[in-house]
Amino acid sequence: MLRLSIPLRQALSRLSLPVLIAAAFGTMLLGKADTLLAERMRTLLADVLTPVWGALQEPVGASRQFLEDVQNLAAMRTENARLREENERLWRWHSTALALEAENALLRRQLDFVPEAAPSYRTARVVADAGGVYAKAVLVATGPNQMMRKGQVALDERGLVGRVTEVGSRSARILLATDINSRIPVTLEGSRARALMVGTNGYRPRLQHWPEGSMPQEGERVVTSAEANAFPAGLPVGVVRFTSAGTAEVELFAHLDRLDIVRLFDYGLGGILPPEAVARPEPRPGRR
Repeated sequence: MLRLSIPLRQALSRLSLPVLIAAAFGTMLLGKADTLLAERMRTLLADVLTPVWGALQEPVGASRQFLEDVQNLAAMRTENARLREENERLWRWHSTALALEAENALLRRQLDFVPEAAPSYRTARVVADAGGVYAKAVLVATGPNQMMRKGQVALDERGLVGRVTEVGSRSARILLATDINSRIPVTLEGSRARALMVGTNGYRPRLQHWPEGSMPQEGERVVTSAEANAFPAGLPVGVVRFTSAGTAEVELFAHLDRLDIVRLFDYGLGGILPPEAVARPEPRPGRR
């Protein structure tokens, strides 16, 4: 029987390829001859195999979803631990801030402190970059009835931008804190030391003239100083950053490279600006 089955298997193996090719050509001819029948057979085959495919996909999809749920759970636990730690830290800072606020209010009552009047301000849109390679300034659009004057302080939502240096009937020019002509008195919040922030036409102004023994620290906050009556005290400016050469610079809070909206505050300070710095209406032609 084994000897008789060997030729049969060899014959079947030789005929299988021609039979499959013939079946494929027959199916193609049948599909060309009767498209409706081929479409029905394809639809019937799809109807038969669809439940099978769906049954096979369910375990695969369930396994994939289970793995995603496990990964999300691990990530949520890590995030939850981080948020708990951050929440505890914020609560400690909140308690410290409340205690300092109460102590500050008590000291002010004891000293009969007179609070400063709230400054007036105007919101303006930056319409052009009025600077260049050797100057850092922007132009803002102002209304014809807005009382603008030189010396007003410009801030964005993050911190100090600069100061108004020129005023027109419908525009104003703001000299940025990074301009080489900018000189801003500042205070180092950590040591309360006074210094001068000097523009370099680069991205970061430079710190100069701090007291001996009060070296600025990396990451120390810098705020404006009331020296020279040019700026009010306490406006946020930036943080101290040291270059590779050891030069102390200030990384500004304000994004001067993408200014859009600025607020122009009038603190009533003139500082070193000359008396004619306040904008006055120009006389009309023909009048003396």
